[in-house]
Amino acid sequence: MTESTVILALVVVTALGFDFTNGFHDTANAMATSIATNALRPKVAVALSGLLNLIGAFLSVEVALTVTNAVVKIQNSDGTPKESLTAGGGEALLIIVLAGLVGGIVWNLLTWLLGLPSSSSHALFGGLIGSSIAGLGWAGVNWNGNGSKLDGVVGKVILPAVMSPVIAGVIAAVGTWLIYRVVTGVAQRFTDNGFRWGQIGSASLVSLAHGTNDAQKTMGVITLALIATGDWTDTKSIPLWVKVACALAIALGTYLGGWRIIRTLGKGLVEIAPPQGMAAESASAAVILASSHLGFALSTTHVATGSILGSGVGKPGAQVRWRVAGRMVAAWLITLPAAAVVGAIMWFLGDLIGGLGGAILIFVLLLSAAGFMYWRSRKEPVGHHNVNDEWEGAPADERVPAVAGRAS
Repeated sequence: MTESTVILALVVVTALGFDFTNGFHDTANAMATSIATNALRPKVAVALSGLLNLIGAFLSVEVALTVTNAVVKIQNSDGTPKESLTAGGGEALLIIVLAGLVGGIVWNLLTWLLGLPSSSSHALFGGLIGSSIAGLGWAGVNWNGNGSKLDGVVGKVILPAVMSPVIAGVIAAVGTWLIYRVVTGVAQRFTDNGFRWGQIGSASLVSLAHGTNDAQKTMGVITLALIATGDWTDTKSIPLWVKVACALAIALGTYLGGWRIIRTLGKGLVEIAPPQGMAAESASAAVILASSHLGFALSTTHVATGSILGSGVGKPGAQVRWRVAGRMVAAWLITLPAAAVVGAIMWFLGDLIGGLGGAILIFVLLLSAAGFMYWRSRKEPVGHHNVNDEWEGAPADERVPAVAGRAS
């Protein structure tokens, strides 16, 4: 077994690890509002979300191809692979990808520990951009693709990051406002029960959309590594085994549930009522599915957060906790550069030793960081048993009593 084969195996394992963290980090995007309104019991919600993430991963490959081709410049202008990245079994590109993955995972785990719904997508892209700049220089990043403003990192990653939460928020705000206008005069117990059933459908659609968008990002990373070693040459398709492995990894992570982030999105921004929840989830699903079809690797976290904020703005008399929202936006702004810094540091450490030894060092550092953050999380555990506890510091008139009946 050659060194490059062992490094490739480490990259694949690490990529699936990122996919797993992506799953539990982003469960909240689909199910936080349904759990908060008692439309679904917490364990039922994450199981349903995991199943639909698994199915959604097989619906498209457009986002996966964006990741494969839109971040690291793996090809010359004539379409042939860069010799500097494929020589020697592709070790140079493998180390770049491994270091970038570590940057993404470390940021995912840190924000999960803090209960901040930051973007797993931008953590991944940030890590890859940082390690690519460290290993190849600024020219090693595919900033504008083939010169098109809607290609490369700028068009496929940065522009969707700015636009998607705004679009989702506006759609959710308008939808929420219309819903409350239509049901004016109808007893709340009737509207809430009806919209709880509607939430099951809309939350399911978000889960399906999440699998379609986010599972593919890891597919693209693994395919990038396979191209480096010469085990795959087609930049327009994804190996079947890669699709299956990534779908299973994100589904398992989703099932375990990122309860800390579910609590923040479900209880920390707005006290969600069922009509708001359905409007927010529907807006999120529409934006994510449309973007997946176009190959935009947007952040489902940004979309879901924008939708929830929009539902708060659209409901007459609702109170939005802008301080919590401000913390989230701050996390959004630093996600990509912070993950890029970690990715660059990991590349320098790996390059210092070089070859297999460098890859093993990066992998061991990742395991150490992950172990520490998991240990720290056990000191203040959040799970399905306390995810719906009242948000600390919420005014008394914001606190909504638990509802005895549930749709499921």
